[in-house]
Amino acid sequence: MSDARARVREHLLAHSVRRGEFILKSGRPSTWFIDSKQTILAPETMEDVAGLVLERVPFDATAIGGLTMGADGLSFVTAAVAATRGRALRAFSVRKEEKDHGGGGRIAGVLEAGDIAVITEDTVTRGTSLLEAVHVARAAGATVALILALVDRGGTAEAMAAKEGLRFTAIFGAPDLGFPFEGA
Repeated sequence: MSDARARVREHLLAHSVRRGEFILKSGRPSTWFIDSKQTILAPETMEDVAGLVLERVPFDATAIGGLTMGADGLSFVTAAVAATRGRALRAFSVRKEEKDHGGGGRIAGVLEAGDIAVITEDTVTRGTSLLEAVHVARAAGATVALILALVDRGGTAEAMAAKEGLRFTAIFGAPDLGFPFEGA
């Protein structure tokens, strides 16, 4: 395990993982919850998180983003750190619903037709947010090269992505944090 990965894992366990009784977005109960934004957006781990993401981002990718709020921190931090390393990645958010005023649409930020995009999420259980963002990015004219999560707590996103002809990767799976996958 790299030093950066070890530091991020330690931070996730100390600051992001909560134990108790929780109801997940799916409505299912769980004995653990992870607010990975507590690690993604912490100044002491921000650069490590972005570096781990950048190791997985295809060299030809030109944009990074996903469904707001889950993707925003991971995408924006990664794009900023990439810029300091001489790598240009446009960053964008996919709104949860169409904006009916101003410029309209579901994309906020910078995603252009022809971009090769990486779709992100902070934590994924089933992957429905990732797929929604994929469909919106494709409708905007982007090609999706990869979908990526900091934490995969469900263990089913890879198979879901494969059904769509996509590659999925996560920096950490639930077992890396001492928990079993939650499943679909």
